[in-house]
Amino acid sequence: MAQVVTFIKTSKTVRYGALVAAWLWVCGICISLGSTHWALHDLPELPSLSEHRRPVSITFKDRYGQEIGTQGSLPSAPANLDILPAHLPEALLSIEDRRFYSHFGVDPIGIARAMYVNKKSGRLRQGGSTLTQQLAKNLFLENDQTLKRKAQESYIAVYLEQRFSKREIIELYLGRVYFGSGAYGIDAAAERYFAKPAADLTIGESAMLTGLLKAPSDYAPTHTTTSAANRATLVVQSMVRDEVITSEQRDAVYTEKIWVDPPNNSGSEHYFMDFAAIEMTRVFGTPKQDIVVHTTLDLGLQSRAADALTTHLAPKRGADEGAIVTLDGTGALRAMVGGASYGESQFNRVSLARRQPGSAFKPFVYLTALRAGVTPEDLVLDEEITIDDWTPRNFKKEHLGEITIERSFAASINTVAVKLSQITGPQSVADTAAQMGLADLKPYRSIALGAQDVSPLALTQSYLPFSNNGYVHSAYAITMIETPEGAPLYRRPREESRRVLGPLELRQMNQLMHSVVTKGTGRNAAVKGREVAGKTGTTNDYRDAWFVGYAPDLATGVWIGNDKNEAMSRVTGGSIPARLWSDVMTAGLEDMPKRNLPRTVPALATAEPKPLGSLLEGFDQQLPN
Repeated sequence: MAQVVTFIKTSKTVRYGALVAAWLWVCGICISLGSTHWALHDLPELPSLSEHRRPVSITFKDRYGQEIGTQGSLPSAPANLDILPAHLPEALLSIEDRRFYSHFGVDPIGIARAMYVNKKSGRLRQGGSTLTQQLAKNLFLENDQTLKRKAQESYIAVYLEQRFSKREIIELYLGRVYFGSGAYGIDAAAERYFAKPAADLTIGESAMLTGLLKAPSDYAPTHTTTSAANRATLVVQSMVRDEVITSEQRDAVYTEKIWVDPPNNSGSEHYFMDFAAIEMTRVFGTPKQDIVVHTTLDLGLQSRAADALTTHLAPKRGADEGAIVTLDGTGALRAMVGGASYGESQFNRVSLARRQPGSAFKPFVYLTALRAGVTPEDLVLDEEITIDDWTPRNFKKEHLGEITIERSFAASINTVAVKLSQITGPQSVADTAAQMGLADLKPYRSIALGAQDVSPLALTQSYLPFSNNGYVHSAYAITMIETPEGAPLYRRPREESRRVLGPLELRQMNQLMHSVVTKGTGRNAAVKGREVAGKTGTTNDYRDAWFVGYAPDLATGVWIGNDKNEAMSRVTGGSIPARLWSDVMTAGLEDMPKRNLPRTVPALATAEPKPLGSLLEGFDQQLPN
């Protein structure tokens, strides 16, 4: 009986253990399947893993087809080991994956070694990822450090090793990995940092590029030369250790001078590209593929305008910032310099800054008066006036007595401008400005003196009708968008023309503004051999200085000041801005035919002056509010 009982008990125990083992086995499978599903259910389709995933490349070209620059990623040709120098992949494997040819995508030995080194040092010094895992992470996964992402990375790495040869994996890696500064792929990186094709890289240059892969922002030679050199030295030492270069080659590398191209994001053209990128999003949307954007910019004029700004700025006088914008008669942007240095400040003062225009606003006051019946030859009294508690002053704190409207404009007499705005009504002045492109101005009594903020772009755009026979246009930067292969994606639609100036008032305004340059406050703006016109502007305490003007079918606005809105040292619109404007317009007009502005006919311009007459009846020195 004892044996039987014992046998029965033993049988039950064995049977119970088998059930537990089976249950654990099933649970293990379920957990494994669940974990696999959790880690891999949101992976991209495996057939698409060979596609190149990187930010799109947006290449901007000027009006003549010359490349301005690229935003997004720099396009790169596929890597080909037959063309690339042999030391390049050797440098890559020495620093990133010494056991590349021994593992199947995941390297257990490398992981164990990294864990040992990190534990011994007490900090993270090595990673266990293989080159194939890095390729999987950089191309197909987000950069978050999670267990799930690591599992996905390992799975994709094993898949890649089965689908591609070792050589193809290296080519995929070198052709697509990010090297910093917008460069994806070794070809783009070589051009970006060394201005040469990847096939011509030296051992030292290859070491520098493969070294920065660990942290492009930390080891980029354009930003941190010491860190880049130290990292490149480590790569070279690894290559000697792995016997892919000799000690003699290492010593030669140490004596090699590596010339690095300076950062390419400091030129003034980047102000324009930023502006054009915003316009691109508005008219085309966010690109889903690489595109080429054809623009209105004239790179030659842009460069000369930027040089002129650098030449004329006077920091010792508080004039350490400026803005320049040039438009053709259709509103096309030919030059846009948004500040003294894009590298130091990406704030585009042409389109984003809002400053008081001062007397550069007066054309709209005088245009309103012309429409009310005033002529350039009419006489007006320059005298002290008071509106309630406000007594506007002339710049020179003096009065000229009875003068013509034309002379009052050329000399930028404040009292006359205020009189004219009160005669016609501040609301009429605001309406005229809106018709010309300056909207949302309030009909304050100070409107005649340009006391409300505008951007340099908006103010220059509002002068366009004076230059193009009276037609208003909005500024634009893009003419066409296409694929890199030339397939059209967008073409700017033809803009409907809208004329806002009649022939007589156009001639009269051109006469007034031409007088500013020939015998008024803007004489420094004269352009040799060309008929030009414009208006100076200077705000209180010399905080802003302007010259905005034009020739036939070309308008330029110049603002000078500082970002702190502090007073400059007697910088007026007729000084630095006028001289700067002359330099820019001289360059802009070089290749344009010589044409004269339609102005008041000489017989009318020299006619006998007459008083303003009925328009001033009942007008006395104490003006109503």
